[in-house]
Amino acid sequence: MAEPAGRVEGVVPDGDGAGFELPLLLFAGFRSIIDALHRELAEHGHPDVRPAYGFALQAIGRDGATASEIGRRLGVSKQAAGKTVDRLESLGYVERVDDPQDGRRKLVRVTLRGVDVLVRSAEGFDRLRAEWARALGAERLRGLESDLRAMAPADGFRLDAAAWFNG
Repeated sequence: MAEPAGRVEGVVPDGDGAGFELPLLLFAGFRSIIDALHRELAEHGHPDVRPAYGFALQAIGRDGATASEIGRRLGVSKQAAGKTVDRLESLGYVERVDDPQDGRRKLVRVTLRGVDVLVRSAEGFDRLRAEWARALGAERLRGLESDLRAMAPADGFRLDAAAWFNG
């Protein structure tokens, strides 16, 4: 019998699984949601959006932010944040404007196209969660979410996750 894709014969035990399997399963669940969301976004006019862009748009926030602030929030250098902002700007998701508080600074703000991708993302995440609830049962999904909250750090979700994956 062939091993499932991504598994190496004899490495993943039958039954309860090995310790290394838990983070892989969590990541596989994460990827399945993110990949499905990005397929939906592509179908609705956002084919160039990448998962890291979502982190960047969240780091920019409602009031805008400078490249330095975005970098700090994402845990990357100002230069790395600037490259991401350049790409988001070229795709029409953000714009650079003069900071009304300090004319020497530029603020990055989310455009209407950026708001559209954020709204569609939120709606997509809600649809995907509903699919998981149908597949697992609403009570099991609520239990899973509760268990994950209990095991997550007290400071909750951090925007620098993309930088953590990249290096």
